[in-house]
Amino acid sequence: MAPLKANTFISFILLSVLLLLSGEAVSQRRGKGMLPPAGQRTDSLRVGDTLLADSVRQDTTAVAAPKKQALDAPVAYEASDSIVFTQGGFAHLYGDGKVSYPGADLEAAIISMDMDNSTVFARGVTDSLDAVKGRPVFKDGDTSYETDTIRYNFKSKKGIISNVVSQQGEGYVTGNNAKKGAGDELYMKSGRYTTCDHHDHPHFYMQMTYAKVRPKKNVVTGPAYLVVEDVPLPLAVPFFFFPFSSSYQSGFLMPTYMDDSSRGFGLTDGGYYFAISDQMDLKLRADIFTKGSWALNAETNYVKRYKYSGLLQASYQVTKTGDKGLPDYSVAKDFKIVWSHRQDLKASPNSTFSASVNFATSSYERTNIGNMYNSQAMSQNTKTSSVSYSRNFPDQHLSISATTNIAQTMRDSSVAVTLPDLNISLSTIFPFKRKHPVGNERWYEKISVRYTGRMKNSITTKDNKLFKSNLVRDWENGMQHDIPISATFTLFKYFNLTPSVNYTERWYTRKVKQDWDVQHQEVVRDTTYGFHRVYNYSASLGLNTKIYGMYKPVFLPKKAIQIRHVITPSVSISAAPDFTSSHYGYYDSYIKEGKDGVRDTVNYSYYAGQVFSPPSGGKQGNIQFSISNNLEMKYKDKNDSIRKVSLIDELGASISYNMAAQVRPWSDLQLNLRLKLSKNYTFSMASTFATYAYEFNERGEVVVGNRTEWSYGRFGRWSGYGSSFSYTFNNDTWKKWKEKFQGKKNKEEDNKEEQADSEDETNPDGTKKKKVEKAAVDSDGYQVFKMPWSLNLNYSFSVSEDRSKPINRKTMRYPYRYTQNLSASGNIKISNKWAISFNSGYDFEAKKIVQTSFNITRDLHCFSMSASLSPFGQWKYYNFTIRANASILQDLKWEQRSQTQSNIQWY
Repeated sequence: MAPLKANTFISFILLSVLLLLSGEAVSQRRGKGMLPPAGQRTDSLRVGDTLLADSVRQDTTAVAAPKKQALDAPVAYEASDSIVFTQGGFAHLYGDGKVSYPGADLEAAIISMDMDNSTVFARGVTDSLDAVKGRPVFKDGDTSYETDTIRYNFKSKKGIISNVVSQQGEGYVTGNNAKKGAGDELYMKSGRYTTCDHHDHPHFYMQMTYAKVRPKKNVVTGPAYLVVEDVPLPLAVPFFFFPFSSSYQSGFLMPTYMDDSSRGFGLTDGGYYFAISDQMDLKLRADIFTKGSWALNAETNYVKRYKYSGLLQASYQVTKTGDKGLPDYSVAKDFKIVWSHRQDLKASPNSTFSASVNFATSSYERTNIGNMYNSQAMSQNTKTSSVSYSRNFPDQHLSISATTNIAQTMRDSSVAVTLPDLNISLSTIFPFKRKHPVGNERWYEKISVRYTGRMKNSITTKDNKLFKSNLVRDWENGMQHDIPISATFTLFKYFNLTPSVNYTERWYTRKVKQDWDVQHQEVVRDTTYGFHRVYNYSASLGLNTKIYGMYKPVFLPKKAIQIRHVITPSVSISAAPDFTSSHYGYYDSYIKEGKDGVRDTVNYSYYAGQVFSPPSGGKQGNIQFSISNNLEMKYKDKNDSIRKVSLIDELGASISYNMAAQVRPWSDLQLNLRLKLSKNYTFSMASTFATYAYEFNERGEVVVGNRTEWSYGRFGRWSGYGSSFSYTFNNDTWKKWKEKFQGKKNKEEDNKEEQADSEDETNPDGTKKKKVEKAAVDSDGYQVFKMPWSLNLNYSFSVSEDRSKPINRKTMRYPYRYTQNLSASGNIKISNKWAISFNSGYDFEAKKIVQTSFNITRDLHCFSMSASLSPFGQWKYYNFTIRANASILQDLKWEQRSQTQSNIQWY
């Protein structure tokens, strides 16, 4: 036993000397560790060395009692360079140190931990260029702080932070010295609040004397003032309160100051926002002016996932202009309702419901203060609204749809209402088709039947008389039924024969008899209300085929392979009786006697002018001829690939001859032309050439005669044409045109495709890689100067006979009237911060420039500047605004605008 005791004693002496001579217990390189909670930490030396453990057990007076630990949970730590433990319970982390404790994380270049007192201190390091790296980033829960130095106690959750930066909502809170409380709140002196992301040197900020910051909740300060570009402004507040919330909450809507020449001083758009639920909200706003004008506005958005979504807005305003007791004093009461509803396609596959309502009294847009600087709202002359519902019954081949339409004309305050417009349709059925067919299809199985029914109830009146109207006497209503029966047969393999019979029936609620009042020289009408049934029928037989022609062109380029010509001729015969005869009782006549004693017979229908037109007069036995042409060409491109191009999409003509008509049996000639000029533009023209020439009657009036234009050696009289054309020019327009004419391939498109593929690349952690583009250079090596711009031109024109002017007696032609309109809109981005846009046009008939507006915007990083100007047109105005970009600071703005004039004569 003696040798064993000697070795144990010698080991104990050597280890004690080493501990006394060295101030450092352990040094690790690139190490990790974990401090256990209080009561569980042990001395590794005592546990790991059995000899030392034996000797300590024998000497009960040599070891002092261990210190009480303050931590109640493990602390994980690591560093990229080194971790050094020193006497007194300190641990020093060098190089990207990280310390994690439940609910708190700290990262910094240098971290010192007092393990016995649960305190940590962190700071960054300064390199040779005096740049600070590895600044502490402390995260407490969901709140992150970026600081210069931090001293924090894990147990009390309190700390001292220098130069703290914390993002709260859309803004940043910074402070030189701040104290962190146990409830995550920050108490700071001489702090700043800004929404500029350059929080180290912001373009603007609110200088706070004292402040309390509750992360994710709010900021409350004492006196504060505004600083812009390091210049303090005389704009101060005794205190301010900024709420921060990522959740859905209610709150006040700050009003806007307004100065109107007719209404006086006022506050507009102030109110309260109600966060009712995740499916609905409510926004209440109000306007008030010193001269008595006021307005209320309620707006709600609603949504139900996979069901529907919509917007409902109701406004009521009272506008008082002038001074009470004077002739110019007036009071206008107006309202407006806007409703937009959309049903999700997945909600019900067999039914749909949608609404687009924009209804307002005629003077609402003129008196609304928000439209004074909106040229588009002021120039809007018509408003349309519609509510529709449809339902399909697939098993019954039936569909029902109902629509309510409202059309307002602001110019004369008229309104046209259709309530409802009901449509019932039965899809094509084959009533004679066998359920279990055997053998070839029988001829009667090809007979098909359809049904379409429409009920309509409408009125056209002034908007102030709409709700005073009588449903029976003022509204026009009726119903129409259409039942077509048809079949298609093949004759001689190449001809399609189509017989058909059509039956139409109308139901009217009134019958109007007319007579001539000789004394007052006017028509007298006698209306009878009740149920009136009117029907008509017709039959037709059509024959058509297609003729294909292929030939190789001689006069075209060598690369042209062949041209295909498709001719589609058709002939149809239709017949119908004369429903103007007294047998049917739809038409009547009266004698019109003028003051000069001339007597004329006027034929009229009892049901003319109602929602559905009565059957047309005259016996019909029409033979209609029509022909359609289509030309396509195949050619080889430069790669010897065969391509097809359309030369003429359609060139067609149609005319008919009525065998039952005693006079003017020929109809007018209809010509159609459609050319596909490019992928984005197709030219279409449909025009009419009148068959019968003008002539003078016995009173010298110009009327349509019974002789054709052909009998005079002239072609049909052209009645006119109208069309529109639009095109957008931009930076690449000239380049594309040049490449197209030279036959070059656009290499930029290939580069864009390659860039699009590279955009999808991701980092290892799943995030998208930031797109890096090299600056483009020209042939001289300088950076390419780009100024994106676009110009949209829209030109519309129409040609028609001008019957207000005398006719040319030699050619028997009226002069033509040309109507043209040119509108233009465009924008240009002169730099990354500056943008200009405009909207204008020219009315060739009025020979003046239409309402014109210019808009200039400037991105000031955390602010934005905008200016609008309308120098031409009926309304001239200007508006200049500088405002903060952050939504929470929308009231931080400066605005200068022209004086509004509420009493502008619009029309």
